[in-house]
Amino acid sequence: MNEKGGDYGQQLKRTLWALAQPRAGREGVSRIIWKDKGCPERTAMTTPAGSGTGFGSVSWWGLSPAVDLQAEGPPVDPDSQAENPELNVLLLGSVDGRHLLRTLARAALWPRRRFHFYVLENNLEAVARHILIFSLALEDPEKMGLQERSETFLEVWGNALLRPPVAAFVRAQAGRLAHLVPEPDRLAEQLPWLSLGALKFRERDALEAVFRFWAGGEKGPEAFPMSRLWDSRLRQYLGSRYDARHGVSDWDLHMKLHDRGARVIHTREFRRWRDTGVAFELRDSSAYHVPNRTLASGRLLSHRGERVAARGYWGDIATGPFVAFGIEADDETLLRTSNGQPVKTAGEITEHNVAELFREMAAWGHPRAAEGDPEQVQGGAEGSPEPAPVLEPFTVHFLPLDSAHTLHHKSCYKGQFQLLYVACGMVHLLSPELGACVAPRGRLIVELAQFLVDLRQEQLHAFSRRVGELAQAAGFAPQLGGKPSDTFARFYKAGDSAPGHEDQAVESGTPPPDVLAPPLEATDWPSEDRTQPLEPGTPPSEPLKLTSESQASLLEASVPPTGSQAPKSENQNVPPETKSPIPDL
Repeated sequence: MNEKGGDYGQQLKRTLWALAQPRAGREGVSRIIWKDKGCPERTAMTTPAGSGTGFGSVSWWGLSPAVDLQAEGPPVDPDSQAENPELNVLLLGSVDGRHLLRTLARAALWPRRRFHFYVLENNLEAVARHILIFSLALEDPEKMGLQERSETFLEVWGNALLRPPVAAFVRAQAGRLAHLVPEPDRLAEQLPWLSLGALKFRERDALEAVFRFWAGGEKGPEAFPMSRLWDSRLRQYLGSRYDARHGVSDWDLHMKLHDRGARVIHTREFRRWRDTGVAFELRDSSAYHVPNRTLASGRLLSHRGERVAARGYWGDIATGPFVAFGIEADDETLLRTSNGQPVKTAGEITEHNVAELFREMAAWGHPRAAEGDPEQVQGGAEGSPEPAPVLEPFTVHFLPLDSAHTLHHKSCYKGQFQLLYVACGMVHLLSPELGACVAPRGRLIVELAQFLVDLRQEQLHAFSRRVGELAQAAGFAPQLGGKPSDTFARFYKAGDSAPGHEDQAVESGTPPPDVLAPPLEATDWPSEDRTQPLEPGTPPSEPLKLTSESQASLLEASVPPTGSQAPKSENQNVPPETKSPIPDL
């Protein structure tokens, strides 16, 4: 694909058009693609290419650091009579659940509060990944130790290829979830934190089909030949630069990611991920050879006037999963430099941060499981041990894929949310109707595109300006008093008095994150020789045609930022239990 400088504007337009595609079609794709026995009218086939741009059309990991949502939201109302106040958060495009995990891990630092997370994604595969990740994070420590859980999470979350033991774990968990999804009573009993009640019946059926595919519903490596798909996608993305791909990756790393604040990403690990899709090599490289089916997604392609279901890898091949947990840390010693070079790599920092995250998550349901402190609490006044405090429960509610424009019609959502999070790939959904779902004194945090390497500085600035325009039209005003950030844009509900310095959200421990690369539909599809059918005789795909319902309102809103690392915001709510401020990283 040609990538001349003058084509950037067209790429951005295509991105926004793709983002505005009707979600109902995507859910229909899932039902066709993931059927174990196939579809008599349509043939599912695998194709390696997506949009031809690096960030792809589906986001599997966050492209900004994880954030504590309690620090971003408004403080608890001191006049409230509620014994255990609630925090209701609506997240559009949070993708990998990192913000939720970070919030739960730091909940012990704040007054007791019950959490309700309402998650809206644009594809059911992302919903399935959410559920799998949370099931792993909340796994009983008696069954799975801290190190094993951390390493399994890293591989499933960020690697294109898995070790056989990790692949076996995914199959077992997916098989279990496939049986639970269609049985609400058993689901509520075994996964009380999960609520699928808002999903449509056909979406639940499609979700079950996704889990069955992960569990091995279609046998053999040809069901999802990840290595070939990755290489073909890379060839299409780089075009004539493919033979110089190591030089391209070094340029993107040193001249873009490092300049924008991700200096801890090492050349070796970034180059390895660009070549193979393996970001976290925790064992010998030969151990990674099983395709990670959780990174598969579907598309409907137009072939001879018919819609054909196709499966492939359409995720990020440009930035990598290093930003979410790997460029900031509470332990500042991990960020030290020697002779101007970081002493730790992004992979090592990610391993440490995820292990600490899961250690803190052990308090949810397993208060005595934290490693190194079996009692969790010092003895009382007379030296007698006391049980660890029980945290308020939390619930993750998944909303229908196409519900962003209709939530305000339901009284249960209108004025319900204290915090609204919008990923950069979902900015086009920010509207006055969505703003009506935010409560008075509510906050809005929008992820910017700081770490999208395909975007230049002027595009990043234009994207930030457009975000401000959309937020203002939705009834929000910028928060004042903090340093500007290239990673997030923060707003409060207009009509309320401007929040004071002490009320404003800042990054807690780990800097503010965003989790989603703007999805992009395929515009340049692979030729026949680069399309891998799942079954013999499968016809090649033709370019996917954008529907006339695509909305151009976002065309202006996807010009993302470049520039140096986002400065940290200083208007963050500091947990009351901390005796000293959380260090800014």
